[in-house]
Amino acid sequence: MFTGIIETMGSVVTARPAAAGSRMTIRADMDLTSTKIGDSIAVNGACLTAVELSGSVFAVDISPETLTKSTLGDTKPGTRVNLERAMRLSDRLDGHLVSGHIDGQGKITYIKDLGSILVIGFSIEEALARYMIKKGSVAVDGISLTINKCDNHGFEVTIIPHTGKITTLGIKKAGDFVNIETDIIGKYVEKFITGNSSEKPDHMEKSGIDMEMLVKTGFL
Repeated sequence: MFTGIIETMGSVVTARPAAAGSRMTIRADMDLTSTKIGDSIAVNGACLTAVELSGSVFAVDISPETLTKSTLGDTKPGTRVNLERAMRLSDRLDGHLVSGHIDGQGKITYIKDLGSILVIGFSIEEALARYMIKKGSVAVDGISLTINKCDNHGFEVTIIPHTGKITTLGIKKAGDFVNIETDIIGKYVEKFITGNSSEKPDHMEKSGIDMEMLVKTGFL
């Protein structure tokens, strides 16, 4: 589990096919002496496991599912990436709960430079947009961001100078693709309301939570 608060950036050293997936090595911009083999590291928002470590360089194996869902399948040596190690239970949760499981990709449609502030718009599939709300949270390349506005085809965020400086969003351009992870809480709420099976055990009673109830109580 992660917070979406990027610790540092890194550069891809190598990326090559390995078995059905890929093996990638990354040089972090910070010391990794406190990290050990088996630890989770989010690379552009994708939760990966460190399988090799040497100083600030680590290697990860990327599964076919992650290669398909994320931008990592097109990542070349020299590419800058966002890095975050797994959160500890003693940490402050400064961002939001980020699982590191990429839901899909988004495309930058525009970047408005307002001086020290950047406003960035993204296009996404409707399947992702359904989990987004105004002032809600979204992880873009692993960065916890607040949604300014959204519709069925995209959303917009504001990037403060600090975020632009320490993450890859400061060097992105229109047309670039990014990894998207929608808010995990929204997914659970949807499942609780709609269920995912037409058959329920006899001992389970209807909870009474449905769309009508949520509208009446002001949640929707």
